[in-house]
Amino acid sequence: MVGLTSAVGVVGFLSEPDPELQIFALRKLNEEIDSLWTEIIDSIGDVEALYEDPQFPERELAALVAAKVYYNLQEYNESMMFALGAGKLFNIDNEGEFEDTIKSKCVDTYIALSGSAPATDSNQPPTQLNTAFPSTTNGASSTSASLASPTMPFSQATLPSKSLLSRQDSTTTFDPASQGGNPPMPGSLPSSTAQQRGILRPLQQVIEQLFERCFRERRYRQVVGIAVEARNFDVLRRAILRASEDEKQENMAKKDGLRQAEELLDYLLSICMDIVQERSLRQELLKLILDLLRDGHSPDVFSIAKCIVYLDESSSASKLLVDLVQTGGPRNLAEAYQIAFDLYDNSSQDFLKRVQEGLPQIQKSSQNPAPTESDQMDEDKADNAQETDSLLQSSTSKDAASSFATHGEPSEPTDPKIREAFDKITEILRGEVSIALSAEFLFRHNHADKAILTKLKDSLEARNSIFHTAVTLSCGFMNAGTLNDSFYRDNLEWLGKAVNWSKFTATASLGVIHRGNLGAGQRILQPYLPKENSNSPSSVYSQGGALYAMGLIYANHQTDALENIRNHFKKASEEVVQHGGALGLGVAGMATGDDGIYEDLKGVLYTDSALNGEAVGIAMGLIMLGTGNIKALEDMIQYAHDTQHEKIVRGLGLGMALIMYGRQEGADELVNNLLEVPDPILRYGGIQTLALAYCGTGSNKAVRKLLHIAVSDVSDDVRRYAVMSLGFILFRKPKSVPRMVELLSESYNPHVRYGAAMALGISCAGTGLDEAIDLLEPMIKDPTDFVRQGALIALSMIMIQQNEAMNPKVGSVRKTLQKAIGGRHEDAMTKFGSAIALGIIDAGGRNCTISLQTQTGNLNMPGIVGMAVFTQYWYWFPLTHFLSLSFAPTSVVALDQDMEIPEFKYHSATRPSLFDYPPEQETKTEDAPEKVKTAVLSTTAQAKRRAQKKEKQQRRESMDIDQTPTAPKPSEDDKMDTDESAVKIEDDKDGAKPDADEKEVEESKEHTDKPEGLKKRMEREKVGYELDNMSRIVPAQLKFISFPDKRYQPVKKATGGVILMNDTTPEEPKKLMEMKRKVPAPQPANTPQQSGNNGQEPAAATETAQGSGAAEAAGVLTAVDEGGEDEEDADLPREFEYHSDGDHEEL
Repeated sequence: MVGLTSAVGVVGFLSEPDPELQIFALRKLNEEIDSLWTEIIDSIGDVEALYEDPQFPERELAALVAAKVYYNLQEYNESMMFALGAGKLFNIDNEGEFEDTIKSKCVDTYIALSGSAPATDSNQPPTQLNTAFPSTTNGASSTSASLASPTMPFSQATLPSKSLLSRQDSTTTFDPASQGGNPPMPGSLPSSTAQQRGILRPLQQVIEQLFERCFRERRYRQVVGIAVEARNFDVLRRAILRASEDEKQENMAKKDGLRQAEELLDYLLSICMDIVQERSLRQELLKLILDLLRDGHSPDVFSIAKCIVYLDESSSASKLLVDLVQTGGPRNLAEAYQIAFDLYDNSSQDFLKRVQEGLPQIQKSSQNPAPTESDQMDEDKADNAQETDSLLQSSTSKDAASSFATHGEPSEPTDPKIREAFDKITEILRGEVSIALSAEFLFRHNHADKAILTKLKDSLEARNSIFHTAVTLSCGFMNAGTLNDSFYRDNLEWLGKAVNWSKFTATASLGVIHRGNLGAGQRILQPYLPKENSNSPSSVYSQGGALYAMGLIYANHQTDALENIRNHFKKASEEVVQHGGALGLGVAGMATGDDGIYEDLKGVLYTDSALNGEAVGIAMGLIMLGTGNIKALEDMIQYAHDTQHEKIVRGLGLGMALIMYGRQEGADELVNNLLEVPDPILRYGGIQTLALAYCGTGSNKAVRKLLHIAVSDVSDDVRRYAVMSLGFILFRKPKSVPRMVELLSESYNPHVRYGAAMALGISCAGTGLDEAIDLLEPMIKDPTDFVRQGALIALSMIMIQQNEAMNPKVGSVRKTLQKAIGGRHEDAMTKFGSAIALGIIDAGGRNCTISLQTQTGNLNMPGIVGMAVFTQYWYWFPLTHFLSLSFAPTSVVALDQDMEIPEFKYHSATRPSLFDYPPEQETKTEDAPEKVKTAVLSTTAQAKRRAQKKEKQQRRESMDIDQTPTAPKPSEDDKMDTDESAVKIEDDKDGAKPDADEKEVEESKEHTDKPEGLKKRMEREKVGYELDNMSRIVPAQLKFISFPDKRYQPVKKATGGVILMNDTTPEEPKKLMEMKRKVPAPQPANTPQQSGNNGQEPAAATETAQGSGAAEAAGVLTAVDEGGEDEEDADLPREFEYHSDGDHEEL
């Protein structure tokens, strides 16, 4: 049958009174709607009238025709409403553009309507934060300066926007008052209109049909995604339970070793941790996931532990460990140990302390040091540093702690095996096992290239303080955690040129090198520490640096060293010593929330010293890291408003940012107030607060705020850090950063260009991302020196642990760094950045990467904090050492259920050269200045040749007479030979002169040819090779690692770091790995001589010699400087000249 070519006649039937004619017209129009809809537009009112007539028998048909007309008009909301009115005539099972579009609009409307109701979980107003900021320019004071209460974190006034991706947030500001409800997403139907039209019920029916269809087709993930967006937890629970039921009925095969319900829970957990930007929604989802995991037949204990950490349920963590240990069995015990390792990697010190309190009491008397009275008081007052606001409820924490103790006391184990298991879990939670294994790995596989440091030392003038500091920092990074400080002991003369703050930095670098050396850390630093009754004076700079170094050694690890630093800090009267003590206290006591330490720091802050005030402000933030402590914030804001010292204000700004670490929406009001003040230093602190509060979230509104400030603020410092902060927000999405900062990297403002370079380095660290490198390479030749400095440092961060097989550009980057060091025309700032970059790219003996998230995907709190403080090297070089907190060893260390290191092999399904160490740099002797040869004329050369020929003839004639040569003749011969050789050299050089650029061409040719040769060599290599336990395995290599040994199987998927293995045949004898690093006895030494004899590099063969070298280095650094910092000549102090060998006497 031929279709209609015109709808004029049929449309006329719509105005007829006969319903049969109207129905006939609607049916004809519905069949040909796609081609005739333009002719129906003028009569759409008649169609709508038929739909609205309750007496019309085919109202649904009229609604369907109207829906299709509005669809073609691209009025999708109207089309959706009429399609819902069509009832059964709108069949969602039909495949077509119209049906797909309406289903999509239904889902969007369902999501918008489901989240439109404002939260009513609390009607109490949030606690007010007194910011003490002055009135704004228009006279309005900041009376709305309130912060989300720690005990009421998610009130109506602080709820963020609804969408997971903040799609409707195009005009969102950081004013919580404007976010009382959840506005609908763009283009969605307003809730009032939906209620008036009466489409809520048919909309719900369509969504239910969609869900049921997804269930039938086993597309559970779609249901989960819609339910999460709509915040419908009932649908989430139903989807996961339905997947479990369907799996039981059909006996579905496992996917990737997981059942369908387990795989769905894992997918939901990944959405919750990686996509959801709202902390309140994330908490609700995690609670649901935790309940579902606990109700399962075979619960995933590692996913449970991940939820527990984020929700701050320390009592649940303790109970989980106790249940696994008491259940017994090798696998359960290995899982308990693995969970303990994961808890240590992902939790703060305060959380771990509370977990230990919830365990049976046996380990407290045998392992934990007895707390002092002040420690006990601090423990009760401590605020938590986790990302959840419930941690700040002090009353809840105290009640929980008391319930832990009450629960733990009657359950003291009597079985010696269980007692031993709890002792080992306690050691793991205290970090002793993880730190010892990392130190062993770094010591065993140290590949630091000492030739690079030697060239650095020879190329940079040590009398220049900035160059000496640069070499010191590079040495510290290159040997971070390896315990290898031989460079200092081998270059005592160079070390002796350090004065004032260079000496402070050099001493502090020992903390970077010996980080994790818990057994001997205090003994190594004993010669440098302040002494009360000492006859020999020592430099206050080495004393302050020693306290700073001790904090770095015991970073984020609360031991008696923290109390030792605190005692020295309280007794110190010198500002330099207080400066180092404050930094050491902050690093060692990170996130403890210790009120006692905080009060000690605040007392020094109120002395209004610019020198130590900056360090004290940072330390206060480190102690209260992530707690959101309102009292601390008010104190710091008030003093920042009162003081006149910019250094103190800058330190307090960073301290406030650290306190709001991970608080997300809870920090919005503080950010608003800081960004509104006229002082650029406080606005700078507001940007830091924003960066740390939303670090790793990828928050769209935070990114928009930063980009706006980056192009609008009048302060270069604020604009620079606003661009740099993009790296902190987006480091989980590194590929999105190059595109975002591409235009900023070409800005006219050099501060913005520097910020773009550092943003790339922070977000793309260790990835070798080509897009980031392409943006940074032109910045190496930037006309501004500090932009070149930032580009070099960022390149080293991106290229860390990269070889030419992984990224062919790494060779040229290394050559660029070395060329910048030796360039005579390079600025000091560029050379400083290049020196630091050479240390970063080979960090930890080429066994560390920069990681801002843990192996399990959580935020790496020490790494983020270290990176944030490191960026302040712009103002203060000693803060550069904080970058070492971001270094993460790249290894897989397998332990069995007895906590021993078995000797077995991994299998890597790659070629050996793909992830191998980069080759060591070749030392070229021709780089040294050459002597200019004496010019020899051609006539002179001919005369010398004739004389030489005549002399040889005379020798042949006199051989039979006298064999004894006279003295002048050999010397003359020698001289003629030398001249002849000189002529030959000159001839060779003359021949090479026309091709003066041939060397550069060959170098570039070698660079271009080397990847080709490497490629051919890789093609000849066999795919797949074996690795020993405790081997270097970079993050990109983890997906190729397998465990072919049937005896040892991992209890979870290998993610790097420590992994527990289940020994399937424990009765058979096993071969264990021998620890190469000899751990010294933990007792501290009383005298410098004793500490020197113990040595700083634990190698048994050269222990005595190295101990002597350590004592000499201590004498060099502790010597009192005779001149000032600006004095030009800094000769070697006389006190330690007799310690040096004869080879080091020349200056």
